[in-house]
Amino acid sequence: MNHEFTPYSTDLQDQVRDFADLVAQADGVEAFGEQTLFNLATTDPTHLVITRQGAVVGYAQIDHHSAELAVHPSHRRNGIGGALLDAVKSRDPHAAVWAHGDLPPAQALAKSRGLAVTRELLYMRADLTSRPVPSPPQGIGVEVFQPDDDAADWLALNAEVFADHPEQGRLTQSDLDDRMSQDWFDPHVFWLARESSGALLGYMWVKYPPGGDTAEIYVLGVSPQAQGRGVGKFLTEYAMAHMHTRGAQAMDLYVEGDNAPALATYRAYGSAPAGTHVQYT
Repeated sequence: MNHEFTPYSTDLQDQVRDFADLVAQADGVEAFGEQTLFNLATTDPTHLVITRQGAVVGYAQIDHHSAELAVHPSHRRNGIGGALLDAVKSRDPHAAVWAHGDLPPAQALAKSRGLAVTRELLYMRADLTSRPVPSPPQGIGVEVFQPDDDAADWLALNAEVFADHPEQGRLTQSDLDDRMSQDWFDPHVFWLARESSGALLGYMWVKYPPGGDTAEIYVLGVSPQAQGRGVGKFLTEYAMAHMHTRGAQAMDLYVEGDNAPALATYRAYGSAPAGTHVQYT
């Protein structure tokens, strides 16, 4: 079957979001990452859309050599996934393609195109129990993020901490604004660890959707100059203790599968793997 692509415009963004919800309901895992959904509001990244009778049945996006794609549950096994993947690779041969949940159909599609897993992102979860809120390391104070005062400091440290990270390290003020505009954003669960001099040493940003019972360690960062001072350990324990008092029953996080020190730390706090996302190249 010939699969023609529909030109993308931002008028289609709500249709793509509805399509993503259908895919997530069918597969039990989100179809796309957060940034991909933010990018629907702009035509800057490469959007690939396949429609049938005006409805979105396949969608892919390429952004900074990273791609995601999905196929409508009722239109699978007729070549749409292959057409999307071939179009992705023809436009960006170096694109790494995410497979959220690494489900069997994604594995089969990747194998059919000779792709292999080159990155693994583990989704982990820990049950929260009552625990005392720890005191910060000596000479370090903890404060709540203030968008007007702290954004520039945070962006600079985040870029330094995640300089080698393909997504987190390139966040801009616009990206931060997108996230702060979401209904889950709460500055009271976004903590900064500062030295008495005011220098930012680390941060813990927690995502806690309204009415939910599960919090997420959205991002944790520690300045290279503060390594070995217990900042990361303190912020993790502080967040877990605090979120339990807020009613959260569990704490989720994502961690690179090859980050052995982080995996050991999170396992020590009771986190266990609950899912896997991979990239194929």
